[in-house]
Amino acid sequence: MAAFLYRMGRLAFRRRWSVALVWAAVLAAVAMAGMTAAEAEEEPFSMPGIESQEAFDLMEERFPGAAADGATARVVFVAPDGQKVTAAENKKAVEAAIAELGDGTQVASTVDPFKADAVSDDGSTAYTTVTYKVDAAGLTDASRAHLDESLENARDSGLTVEAGGDAMEDMGGPSGTAEAIGISVAAVVLLITFGSLAAAGLPLLTAIVGVGISLMTITALASPLGLTDTTSTLAIMLGLAVGIDYALFIVSRYREERGKGRAPQEATALAVGTAGSAVVFAGLTVVIALAGLSVVGIPMLTEMGLGAAGAVVVGVLIALTLVPAMLGFWPNAVLTRKDRKARKAGRTEPETPKRNGGSRWAGFVLRRPLPVLLAAVAGLGALALPMTDLQLGMPGDEAKSTETTQRRAYDALAEGFGPGFNGPLTVVVDAKGADDPKAAAETVSEEIGGTEGVVSVSPAQFNEAGDTAVFSVVPATAPTDQETKDLVNTIRGDRPGIESETGATFEVTGTTAMNIDIAEKVQSALVPYLLVVVGLAVILLLVVFRSILVPLKAAAGFLLSVLASLGAVVVVFQQGHGADLLGVETTGPIMSLMPIFLVGIVFGLAMDYEVFLVSRMREAYVHGERPAQAVTSGFQHSARVVVAAALIMIAVFSGFIGDSDSMIKMIGFGLASAVLLDAFVVRMAIVPAVLALLGERAWWLPKWLDRILPRVDVEGEALTRPAEPVEEPAEKDLARA
Repeated sequence: MAAFLYRMGRLAFRRRWSVALVWAAVLAAVAMAGMTAAEAEEEPFSMPGIESQEAFDLMEERFPGAAADGATARVVFVAPDGQKVTAAENKKAVEAAIAELGDGTQVASTVDPFKADAVSDDGSTAYTTVTYKVDAAGLTDASRAHLDESLENARDSGLTVEAGGDAMEDMGGPSGTAEAIGISVAAVVLLITFGSLAAAGLPLLTAIVGVGISLMTITALASPLGLTDTTSTLAIMLGLAVGIDYALFIVSRYREERGKGRAPQEATALAVGTAGSAVVFAGLTVVIALAGLSVVGIPMLTEMGLGAAGAVVVGVLIALTLVPAMLGFWPNAVLTRKDRKARKAGRTEPETPKRNGGSRWAGFVLRRPLPVLLAAVAGLGALALPMTDLQLGMPGDEAKSTETTQRRAYDALAEGFGPGFNGPLTVVVDAKGADDPKAAAETVSEEIGGTEGVVSVSPAQFNEAGDTAVFSVVPATAPTDQETKDLVNTIRGDRPGIESETGATFEVTGTTAMNIDIAEKVQSALVPYLLVVVGLAVILLLVVFRSILVPLKAAAGFLLSVLASLGAVVVVFQQGHGADLLGVETTGPIMSLMPIFLVGIVFGLAMDYEVFLVSRMREAYVHGERPAQAVTSGFQHSARVVVAAALIMIAVFSGFIGDSDSMIKMIGFGLASAVLLDAFVVRMAIVPAVLALLGERAWWLPKWLDRILPRVDVEGEALTRPAEPVEEPAEKDLARA
């Protein structure tokens, strides 16, 4: 591996113009494809293998055309205190507003609340549903402006008017603010780390090229593959973070080799052969973790994982080819002014570098490994405790800010019609096997209506064949309450008796039931996913480090960091501690898809730091240093760069905490917390402490296993062997190139 990458780095350095032109051509091609690609249509959300999805599919089959794809806006009218919407003046204002809403060019229909029994029992609240001819993505700016103007005109009459529904959602996609924040902080960190504008700018430039290629590729494939904006956002998030970090490690090793007096081409080749090997295996662990999301069986999660994995692959390829090509253009620019002056004076870095913060920290841990280990594990364990209270769900408008009309509409409906009105259940009755389908459906409706926790049941609606019925069930509790989940389970638990009595079968669906089923599916898939991903990564690390205990330690450290980061998410987003600081106004269940996606990303990033840091220790050990000395050497050469890489990732992920999308906000916070804990507690404290306690045993591998494992030479051992001299271009010629 090291020898192959050495040759690749040298070739990229020598053929720098060709490499740069190839990447420029790739960027131009995908940019053209992305800009000319058809706009992606909004794909309906689906979740194979759960009852609510099967019921929805049955409803679409038996009621063809009934499930309209058009966007909807639910407009809520609340009368002033002490008045009723049924009063003559207020009723006139509501009817005028509905008439104005129906004048939109894309509006398919509106509903009169006074004829559709859409007025609360106390007469204070009424609502109408505006249905559009197109989906939310197809609504024009004019239609959205007309909707907003109609709401404002209705408010002028003295009524409180709010609106929810997908027609009110912002379809603008990523704003770029988070990326700008991440890049700005990364630039400062790189400048402090390298002390050179060129060295700081090179990782940023190559990372931006990689993100551009990934983003345009996803845009071009969005329509044929049905990819969403979330796929692009997460690809940008990870592509930017790993792109900067991977280039950072290559440039850092290049500067180190130049400090030893090596010529630019040789230093570049060695940097790609050694640090590049770590980049390849670190990137591979991230790709395994992200691609492994496909085993969960959730299409949306699979798309997000594969899109982000593709961005990581692009980041690795750019780090191995474009970065050495850029070093070929400016071989001395990435050095500090002090280093450039030293080279002119003929001075080089001593073979044994001076002690630095990394070596001093390693010495501190090596002198007292057990207390450091116990303190770090206890701290992470305490942070992980809130995980035991984790509740999964799919928060809707109730999780939005009270400054949004969607949240105010949700609250108004809950106050006027009860908390369960915002999350009705839909029951689909298949009465094909019943002697009297209508009587069977009515019996099912009566039995469910008599269940404790049910407020009301709507009249059953039959299809044209008369063999299938649909009716709505309004719970007494809010959609995300545990009591609502218990009600769904109770209805399904009573099913065998009802079905045997009527001869008809039924299933429960609707948004609330769908969210409950998704949460249960994700929870059941989490353990198999962990087994697959952790198992593959442990095998990979076994090959990389040729050790039994080091990969197991890496996996254990990951579990600690991911549980602690999920505990932090629960503390903020579910329990509400510090929520105001992050703009989280309403706490509630954690997004169902968020924990498993967080696990995938955090695992990949945790293995990044493991490979970068421990591979340098392994390199020192292979080259003859004792275990404790190898730990110190690894920290001496890598700690500063690992810290910089971690700070950059934390900055990139923290920028997404301000995103309006609840899942992106949670993932951004969770990832930033996980990187903080994994880099500074697990890799910087637990890893050296465990290696100190294990000593020689850390690198033990059974002889029989050593014989069958492939040798990849991540440490660059082959590069230390005597080789034929390579004629290097003169420094002056390189400077002119």
